[in-house]
Amino acid sequence: AEIILGPLFALTVGPVGRAARARNVPVIAFSTDANVAARGVYLLSFLPESDVERIIGYAASQGRRSFAALIPDNAYGSVAEGAFKQAVARRDGRVVALERYPVDKAKMQAPVKTVAQAAMGASRADAIFIPDGADGVPAVVQILIANGVDPKRVQLLGTGLWEDGQIFSSPQLDGAWYAGPDSTGFRNFSGRYRS
Repeated sequence: AEIILGPLFALTVGPVGRAARARNVPVIAFSTDANVAARGVYLLSFLPESDVERIIGYAASQGRRSFAALIPDNAYGSVAEGAFKQAVARRDGRVVALERYPVDKAKMQAPVKTVAQAAMGASRADAIFIPDGADGVPAVVQILIANGVDPKRVQLLGTGLWEDGQIFSSPQLDGAWYAGPDSTGFRNFSGRYRS
């Protein structure tokens, strides 16, 4: 092989990279974890730090200054949390509430309820950031709404993980903002490929 395309997940990029490096074969991986990039291992993906910077920057440009966050308790969430705190601070915003929630939907209730109460209380959040995918976001938003959060008053924010049909088809997420690529280029490519 002259080049290896893949793998997709950070857990497997390291071992593949080491094996390929021993044979002087470059790897182009698709992981979103910048920590796995190394000599001879390149990433072709959208990094969570960039998504967070873009969505928080856009929200601040639209007048949002008080942020709450519900962060999934996983590696992606850890990266997104650090980037979120930095992006809010750079824009002189404030974080009024931040909770991590487990992937297990049965255990999401307490942390989501805590953020909902903080966001609706004296602190009043302008926006709630949820850097998760289609498996978690609809459930989190449903719990937020059940606890009094009005998505028409509090702006919901996400990352490129929201680029999913399940997110688009959820009426509770109408009007939410997320950072994602412009799909025009892909649609044009897809049309040419199909032809």
